[in-house]
Amino acid sequence: MTPSRPRKVILGLLPWPERQAVTEALRTETIGGLVLLTAAVIALAWANSPWSAAYERIRDAHFGIPALGLDLSVAHWTADGLLAVFFLIAGIELKRELVVGELRTPATAALPVIAAVCGMAVPAALYLLTVTVGDGSRQGWAVPMATDIAFALAVLAVLSTHLPAALRAFLLTLAVVDDLGAILIIAVFFTADLDFLALGGAFAGLVTFYALQRLRVRGWWWYLPLGLAIWALMYNSGVHATVAGVAMGLILRTTRDGGEQASPAARVAHRLHPFSAGVAVPLFALFAAGVSVSGSALGHVFTDPEPLGVVTGLVAGKILGIFLGTYLAARFTRARLNPDLAWADVLGLATLAGIGFTVALLIGELAFPDPARAEHIKAAVLVGSLIAAALAAALLRRRNRLYRQLYEDEERDDDADGVPDIYRTPEGGGSA
Repeated sequence: MTPSRPRKVILGLLPWPERQAVTEALRTETIGGLVLLTAAVIALAWANSPWSAAYERIRDAHFGIPALGLDLSVAHWTADGLLAVFFLIAGIELKRELVVGELRTPATAALPVIAAVCGMAVPAALYLLTVTVGDGSRQGWAVPMATDIAFALAVLAVLSTHLPAALRAFLLTLAVVDDLGAILIIAVFFTADLDFLALGGAFAGLVTFYALQRLRVRGWWWYLPLGLAIWALMYNSGVHATVAGVAMGLILRTTRDGGEQASPAARVAHRLHPFSAGVAVPLFALFAAGVSVSGSALGHVFTDPEPLGVVTGLVAGKILGIFLGTYLAARFTRARLNPDLAWADVLGLATLAGIGFTVALLIGELAFPDPARAEHIKAAVLVGSLIAAALAAALLRRRNRLYRQLYEDEERDDDADGVPDIYRTPEGGGSA
């Protein structure tokens, strides 16, 4: 009888370069999440203060670049312009995962991909079920599908002192697939009337970008003007401008040539990641999260079918989708969960993934052009994210206490006889 092949451990010990990349991404996103949280709090406080009129004037003020045919409000510049940098980083991270990371082989990709897909499909299904029962609009089905990795990692950083590092890595890998799903949804379902001439120009720019990469052309003076032109053409084509960012991120080379200390993708990510996490995304939050939290506005969250569907999708949908998706992948594929993680850890992570902020707010604006309805959807995103964060905090703090207790018990055992556990024989004595 032929022995079965061993099952692949997901998020086990990674090669050193991959560990460095994951650590850097986690560090930047965690700090960025704290900045994002601060920006969201400022936006909410400002929009509900006596100075709310000034907030609205700044948010709605227009300025443009006539040469590129652009005249946008401050809110649109942050959503269409600055978020393109965020999606450029997302494209680079996705490319890295596909080439050298956890998604490069089917065995390792199965678990996070299945978990992420289920974590998008179930929230959308619960939203559709809620609005169908309540006779509401189905156009917001994609709002609860997105996870805000920066916010989620920031919450995890505050709660976690002894949780396994594999939990953070699992969340990061899951978010990469989640970002890809959000990008595809924006590109396919939220595209206005197409200007094929501008779209063709954007495609030609991307082909030129690809050729420069393949020819190993270096120098920011080539790529910065070309990138701006691609972004402007993509915006004028009717396709959401953030798609240009992810397309360029996927084109950037992630492998190093001989003599290179870092690949072009790594260099770009290293330079832009702090700007994306510390400036671009917080500014978007500052002008997108300024929602009225009056009693009437909050009342719409739990009485209107569309906002209620968003809250249900973010809270219940993410938990059911990611937990069940992870279980099914571990049960029916060759992939298995990292031994350092328990199923209770996965439940806490699935709850944490219900924090949908940046991309959820963006999709909410695209799905509901009417400002009044968009305000209710934004309020629902904030309420759902807050509920998910509170539930995740309760679950993960309990897990953190358990891991801390185990760590302290091991420390006491080591101190008792001076023999670290890793050198202890099965009979309990020290090794030779």
